[in-house]
Amino acid sequence: METAKYKRVMLKLSGEALAGEKGYGIDFAIAQEIAAQIKVLVEMGVECGVVVGGGNIWRGRNGEDMDRTTADYMGMMATCINALALQDSLEGIGVQTRVQTAIEMKEVAEPYIRRRAMRHLEKGRVVIFAAGTGNPYFSTDTTAALRAAEIEADVILLAKKVDGVYDKDPYKYEDAVKFDELKYIEVLEKGLQVMDSTATSLCMDNNIPILVFGLDKPENIIRAIGGEKIGTLVKK
Repeated sequence: METAKYKRVMLKLSGEALAGEKGYGIDFAIAQEIAAQIKVLVEMGVECGVVVGGGNIWRGRNGEDMDRTTADYMGMMATCINALALQDSLEGIGVQTRVQTAIEMKEVAEPYIRRRAMRHLEKGRVVIFAAGTGNPYFSTDTTAALRAAEIEADVILLAKKVDGVYDKDPYKYEDAVKFDELKYIEVLEKGLQVMDSTATSLCMDNNIPILVFGLDKPENIIRAIGGEKIGTLVKK
């Protein structure tokens, strides 16, 4: 088994990653693959927090003439559905897991309490942070950055469909160039779509590295933890 480079990590998963090729909803085969990789992290002694997006269920206003605040709260609910699905996949393979939500729903999850989250992590439990920050106008990227700062994570593992950060969309342009390393300020100045600007600024202010890599191969999570040079590293 590889040696872990990081002691405590924040894994950020897009909602689309859980949808797989279907593009909508939850592909439980994908959820189980991700859960299996997280289990390896736990067995390596890594303390793992997770933030999951909700884009596989609800993304913004989806072009509808809807109030932004209402749409954002609907997105927060979508992240809770994904969090419970991932929890089920993890517990199905024997990984102790807690879901903590920024909006209280005590029948299905704990409310987010930083000290309780820290204690769970210290006990080797995976903590899934759901319902965003609990506030509209903030993305789940910002949630990942905020919770990473609060739990004092060593790194944010940003698992995406793309295998790193490019100077332009690699799906549209064949000549797109991939970056191996970037500084936070370069991401902001170039307008690169790593995380939104609020999340990137929060990581910069708190010196939290962001490792962006592709989730086309779930084992990339383990490779990232082992310190392999994959994806793009954003740092000070």
